[in-house]
Amino acid sequence: MSDIPPDLTWTRAAPPDATGPGPWIEVAFGEGEDGDAPVYLRETSDPDNVVTTNRRKWDAFVLGVQAGEFDHFVAGLESRPDA
Repeated sequence: MSDIPPDLTWTRAAPPDATGPGPWIEVAFGEGEDGDAPVYLRETSDPDNVVTTNRRKWDAFVLGVQAGEFDHFVAGLESRPDA
C-alpha cells in the first residue's frame, strides 16, 4: 500500500440512512484532473486492500451505471434475504 497517498479523502458509498460499519465501498480521488489521474477504491472491512484505476475508467463506469448498463447485476436483489 506504499503507493497510496496517506492524505486521501475517502467517500463512502452507502445509503443515506445506513448505520453501522458496512461493509461499504469507499472511493478517493488522487491528484490531477486529467484522464490518467488516479482513483482509489476500497472496502470498509478491508481498508488496506486498495484497488487503483484512473479517472477515465472511473468516469466510464459511473456513466455506465447511470445508463443502466449494470442493472442486470442487481436483478432480484430486493428479494434476497441478506440484501
